[in-house]
Amino acid sequence: MVVPVHLTVEAVNELREGIDLLLGRWSALHMAIQNEWGGCETRQKAQQLALDIYHWLIRPAEALYVDDLENLLDDFMLSLNTEIEDGSIEEISENLMIIHEECLEGNFASIERLRQSASQAANHRMQVVTGDDDDDNDEESDSSSSSGDVPMDMEDGVDHLSVDEPGRGPTPMVDADG
Repeated sequence: MVVPVHLTVEAVNELREGIDLLLGRWSALHMAIQNEWGGCETRQKAQQLALDIYHWLIRPAEALYVDDLENLLDDFMLSLNTEIEDGSIEEISENLMIIHEECLEGNFASIERLRQSASQAANHRMQVVTGDDDDDNDEESDSSSSSGDVPMDMEDGVDHLSVDEPGRGPTPMVDADG
């Protein structure tokens, strides 16, 4: 099978979303953003990382090597004062390369799986946040509540970096003892 050298317009859009979805699942990046390990502009730096990865992946006529992408991610995390030794940089890099190759082929199956996974996680998080709230406010306990209980990064049902507050994990349940 001959793989096209350039991405179609649809593939470019899918690739951008795939990058956001994949980075949105990376717990090390979430922790760095949430705790502002790279300073008060950590969130903007993470958004710039997604853009840098996108531009790196769409370079015309240059060979792409997973090691180079790993170095890009490692350097970025080090700039946030975060050293990653859990193998997640390699995993994220490999998945980004797979998504890129699939987009070149017009195959968006991996991105669709990421979308479904993000949607399921959003539904689970909304249930966790709103499901056991009957001690305090019975009328605000349904999942359609706009009381602010749903994390801002999950309002559209997709966890990705292009929203205002990515990286917030499930809200912990607080019992009567606090």
